[in-house]
Amino acid sequence: MKTSPSITSEGVTAVASEIGPESNPAPHEHAVRRNGLRALRGHLERTGMLVVLAILVIVFAVKQPAFLNIDNLFSILQAVSIVALLGIGVTVTLAAGGFDLSVGSVAASAQMAASYVLIVWHGNAFEAVAACLVLGVAAGLFNGLLITRLRVPDQLATLGTLFLLAGLQLIPTGGRSLATGTILPDGTETTGVFPDAFLALGRLRLFDVVPLPVVVLAVLTVVACIVMETTRWGRVIYAIGGNETAARLAGAPTARYRVAAYVASGAIASLGGVLIAARVGRGDVSAGHSMLLDAVAAALVGYAVWGAKRPNVFGTVFVGVLLNGLTMLNAPYYMQDFIKGVLLVGALAFTFSVGRGTEPHA
Repeated sequence: MKTSPSITSEGVTAVASEIGPESNPAPHEHAVRRNGLRALRGHLERTGMLVVLAILVIVFAVKQPAFLNIDNLFSILQAVSIVALLGIGVTVTLAAGGFDLSVGSVAASAQMAASYVLIVWHGNAFEAVAACLVLGVAAGLFNGLLITRLRVPDQLATLGTLFLLAGLQLIPTGGRSLATGTILPDGTETTGVFPDAFLALGRLRLFDVVPLPVVVLAVLTVVACIVMETTRWGRVIYAIGGNETAARLAGAPTARYRVAAYVASGAIASLGGVLIAARVGRGDVSAGHSMLLDAVAAALVGYAVWGAKRPNVFGTVFVGVLLNGLTMLNAPYYMQDFIKGVLLVGALAFTFSVGRGTEPHA
């Protein structure tokens, strides 16, 4: 019977020297490659969305040199600031594990309420703004109680509020937009006017350059970022969104925090309604509703900014302003939604697929 030839240590050494070290790389070289690839993927995850938007800016600037004109940029910011405001409210509810679909209707109802106070009741600017904020807080409280007390799922509760407010705002005027001279359902003619103090909220430009709505958006963005990222309130909101049961067992009053998130969303949306009314100068029955999808899109794509992978105010405002502002510039109106959809799907797919590659393997 044949036996296997014995392999001596000298033979192993000779074979290894013939093969050479390059054909059998050391394990640490594989680790270096893996770590380098992981670092590259992490960098792409953090900056991928910004790169896409930067490319868009360059393309629009080349095709339309007036794009980078200061007045033009601030005009675009003024137009999209309300969408970004609504996106902040949606972001707060997303952070708490919810989803506020009623922000568009809250804004639309608020601008109709402001117009009714001014045109029908002959109120002043302060009373109009106060009425809007009360309506927004009441809508948020209604949403919160439906969700926490009656256990209605967030999307269904806020969808019900969306339709409720969309119909309610039409009743006082019989479905008509509201301006001086409008005939109400009872046959009376409105005689009130929009005072200059109220119109300034939507039309005033600081130093004749910066529109006031842009200033409002900037201030609210800073405040919301600080509250959500650095305060106990924000940390608890994120904890509830991550695991509500664990947060409740840890002692957090989860129901009250969730209600507060919806109240904040409603109040911010009503502020957006004030700015709409002040800019348009009438109560427009069609205003606000179309902003819902843009606000939700901004809040969801905000996950992708800097690889946060969670609702964050800065990401929402950044994406809301750039995405809507860029598509408003040169694209035909019938192409704008398609462009937004391509960018949203591409950015999210890129960010989250790359992000999976950065996670360590078991």
